[in-house]
Amino acid sequence: MIKMNSNKSNITLRTAKKTELEKFKIDLQEAFRISAEKELCHVLDVPIPSDLDFEESLKYPGAIVYHVILDDTIVGGAIVAIDEKTQYNKLLLFFIKTDFHSQGVGYMAWMSIEDKHPKTKTWETVTPYFEKRNIHFYLNKCGFKIVEYFNKYHSDPNQKSNHDYDEMFKFEKSM
Repeated sequence: MIKMNSNKSNITLRTAKKTELEKFKIDLQEAFRISAEKELCHVLDVPIPSDLDFEESLKYPGAIVYHVILDDTIVGGAIVAIDEKTQYNKLLLFFIKTDFHSQGVGYMAWMSIEDKHPKTKTWETVTPYFEKRNIHFYLNKCGFKIVEYFNKYHSDPNQKSNHDYDEMFKFEKSM
């Protein structure tokens, strides 16, 4: 694990260039793979999120892809969807590289996203049921509330891909 002295002043967001999106996807899937395999106790044979989920996020109306940068190092990323009219905005995908977990980097990155979009009225995101770190992060660190639980009895109407983790928590945060 890389231990860094992180404070908000050296966390920045930078819009990713098109030429960086493939590397962004690889880093995202690697961060999710490590976490998912740890929680599910088996090796995954498909990437999480799927390539389709990633591509759909890029095409989402109002999508912005951010690199999370600590000092001069890319340590994670986020894809947000900003609705300028309603200001009901979405965190579509968010990750911090595993080497930077448990150092406050994710929280500082999230605060930077909130600061970047001060007109937001409500943030929404979802996370798989097995991502205990994410659930803790959104609920206990960032102030989100669980507002819905998607499962085989109550499917997510926005989910387009078919994957093994059909149980998801939907979170919202009113600003």
